[in-house]
Amino acid sequence: MSHADFSALLPLIILSATAVFLMITIAIRRNHKAAIVISLVGLATALGSLALGASVLPRQVTSFFILDSYSFLYMAVLLSAAAFVLLFAYDYLNCRSEHPEELYLLVLLATTGAMVLVASRNFASFFLGLELLSVALYALIAYVHTESISIEAGIKYLVLAASSSSVLLFGLALIYTESGSMELSQFPATVTRTAGHANSSLLVTGLMLVLTGLGFKLAVVPFHLWTPDVYEGAPLPVTAFIATVSKGGVFALLLRWFPVRNGDIAGALGLVLSIIAIASMLTGNLLALLQTNVKRILAYSSIAHMGYLLVALLAGGTLGAPAATYYLTAYLVTILGTFGVMTVLSGPRWEASSLDSYRGLFWQKPLLAAAFTTMLLSLAGIPLTAGFLGKFYVLTAGAADSRWVLLFTLVVSSTIGLFYYLRIVVVMYAQPADPGAIRDARTLPVPLPATLALAALTAFVFLLGVYPALFWDTIVAATRNLG
Repeated sequence: MSHADFSALLPLIILSATAVFLMITIAIRRNHKAAIVISLVGLATALGSLALGASVLPRQVTSFFILDSYSFLYMAVLLSAAAFVLLFAYDYLNCRSEHPEELYLLVLLATTGAMVLVASRNFASFFLGLELLSVALYALIAYVHTESISIEAGIKYLVLAASSSSVLLFGLALIYTESGSMELSQFPATVTRTAGHANSSLLVTGLMLVLTGLGFKLAVVPFHLWTPDVYEGAPLPVTAFIATVSKGGVFALLLRWFPVRNGDIAGALGLVLSIIAIASMLTGNLLALLQTNVKRILAYSSIAHMGYLLVALLAGGTLGAPAATYYLTAYLVTILGTFGVMTVLSGPRWEASSLDSYRGLFWQKPLLAAAFTTMLLSLAGIPLTAGFLGKFYVLTAGAADSRWVLLFTLVVSSTIGLFYYLRIVVVMYAQPADPGAIRDARTLPVPLPATLALAALTAFVFLLGVYPALFWDTIVAATRNLG
């Protein structure tokens, strides 16, 4: 490996070294403030090293990694999302009896796994990155071991994730048996051969098994059943991490290795993905209507949003990858802010997960209610927010490829989704039935780290919704050489 190779790998090296250093620090002496400082410094340093590594891009490092502007763009997004998760997690853990330091270690390891996914070009690095991410999530979901619902969610995710990983690994083995290569660059050829009605049953079976494994990680229909239970049972910062870093890393890999640049996805595979996208959009939004738990509402909402992303993936062409990347970024910023507000409002023995937790919030904390309203309106796709422009780009990509059935479903399902987002908003601005019954968390000032994080995320939501040109140009340049 040359000096340029090390420069390109610097973000991964720094984040891995930070995790090792934090583990040693915890073994010597526990200190919550030291753990959060070490973690944030490591994330910031890794983020800064992207600028240094950019000078040697694009670069293939051994047969495992491809470092280019696309992978660096997603690494920057994932590192930033992880930093916001830790900022919200600090005060959440500070008022609880669990040892907090290991959560930061697990988040660093899971983020490293997601970054490996983004840069993978080989079946081996792809699977190792996916397992590094998944194994850390097992412990993160069940981190609050004093809560039975958290333990239950962790066990459910463990069993289902292990099963999906086995299915995915078997699919990769079948593709390798037929193609004779472990390169992920074989995926476009595999898709083309499948679309051309190839007679190879191994290729078709392998590809379907891989899509099953990835479908579980993305929580699209019909692989979505774990999502509401895990979202509800996991600690709020961990739920935010699953919704952002975990899904973002998996979708980035899917977007790179499917032929979104040189044409759309057609044939049997295109039909299957179209059915999954339609089912995800409708199922997610319709089931969310029945929920009174905000975490479960957002869980079903995430299923619908993954369906929207599949529309851009299926559209392909010159707009498919940029539209999907912009929408995913807008969604990550918005959902981080949503879970951030929920985390701030949670107390030491309970989480602000029910609708009643937000009743009359505007009359006690108007700025917090305004931030939460902004995030919900962005998720609904209201103009002047990031979510609106994200959906606009997805609709444009779909229209360019004449995906009218998908677009019609997107518009109808988005209209349905508007109802349950506005229901939360109405509850926040309603007069409380008993003004004296105010949760303890509402009477306390919002911690400074969380305040700054929410302010930054709210600003990003409006910036991406009002002035997209700067980020859009960056995305177009980063995705130009995909496919």
